[in-house]
Amino acid sequence: MMHKTYSACLPLSLAVLMPLFSVAQEQPRRERTIEEIKVEAIHRAEVGQYPLIGLSPADVKEAFESIHTADKDEWAAAFMHVADRYFNEAKSLEKTDPTKADADYIRAWRLYSLGRWPIPASPGKQRSYEKAIEAFLDHAKFYDPPLEVVHIPFEGKEIIGYLRLPKNAKGPVPLVIAVNGLDSRKEDLTESFGAILPFGIGFLAVDGPGTGQAPIKVSENSERMLSKVIDYAQSRPETDKNRIAMHGVSWGAYWATKMAIVERARLRGASAQSPPVDRFFQKDFLMNSLLGNREYLFDQVPALMNILEGVHTLDEMGDYLPKMSLVHQGLLGKPMAPMLILAGVNDTQVPIDDEYLLLSKGDVPKEAWINPHGGHLGRQVGVWPDPRIFKEVIIPWLVKTLQAASN
Repeated sequence: MMHKTYSACLPLSLAVLMPLFSVAQEQPRRERTIEEIKVEAIHRAEVGQYPLIGLSPADVKEAFESIHTADKDEWAAAFMHVADRYFNEAKSLEKTDPTKADADYIRAWRLYSLGRWPIPASPGKQRSYEKAIEAFLDHAKFYDPPLEVVHIPFEGKEIIGYLRLPKNAKGPVPLVIAVNGLDSRKEDLTESFGAILPFGIGFLAVDGPGTGQAPIKVSENSERMLSKVIDYAQSRPETDKNRIAMHGVSWGAYWATKMAIVERARLRGASAQSPPVDRFFQKDFLMNSLLGNREYLFDQVPALMNILEGVHTLDEMGDYLPKMSLVHQGLLGKPMAPMLILAGVNDTQVPIDDEYLLLSKGDVPKEAWINPHGGHLGRQVGVWPDPRIFKEVIIPWLVKTLQAASN
């Protein structure tokens, strides 16, 4: 069942966003206007920059021809209109030209995903998100080895995950549990993590708390959801329960880091890209770095507010976030599973101070990949794009960590 998110977001959009924007206007940075968003989005599509990686600039320009205001449903309708053309063509070509059909499904999925970005904060964006999942699963029908949609019971609801196991595996295989960030989704991780299958390693991608189809929002103990995912992974006979790792991106990296502490006995290791640790959660960082952040395309603070349990105003958010700090929770400094920390010195979304703090704590050495010219996740346009970091840094570390002989 689709986890509805827009009902909680509508009050945010109508009652809170204008105060947010008025505050942002007083900051050194302000939120982009819709015209500025158009220019920036087309540029990002042209250079392969998040969140427009893999999108055709022509498709993006076509969608923007129908967008004249900041209305969320207008945004969603424009991208769905372009995506629908590829989706319908894919349906008609599935039997006669499966290669073209698959490529069309990918284009449709990416356009639908941008239509709901950063969060499904209106009925139209929710519809675009539903269509994104449908198009992705149609694309996934072409996967070899296949994708299994898993349903993990959790507190009267369910965790939906995507599981892929390597082909022709002999015996139980290592597994990576992958957790998305604030505005990415398990579909994005699933597409990327196909690269680890040839190494004899499987993966299970899930939406982190508060995002996508997750059954709960972010709270001080939401990691219990991911502990249940580990339970499930260990219950699968195809999985080597002693060789499980976790990978997280941004907010997902927060969970990967926390799980490396609270579940260190069950994790062989964890890789984390730009994990928030402590300073990120302080009110001054929220007010001075996140509001009007230009590294983020638009609406970072509303998107962040949406994933937090029981938070509906900026003041509530400023009071709530410090509770999520791993320092506040008394966890940083405790024994941890081995970790790979990736970050960029010029990250404006998660302070590099958090990564240096994390690297200095715990009981075992950590490995670090810090890009002195990188931004969020360590990415650097034209030099270290997301796909290169994933394939050249993250995958090799996970392979090394999980293929080590079991203790």
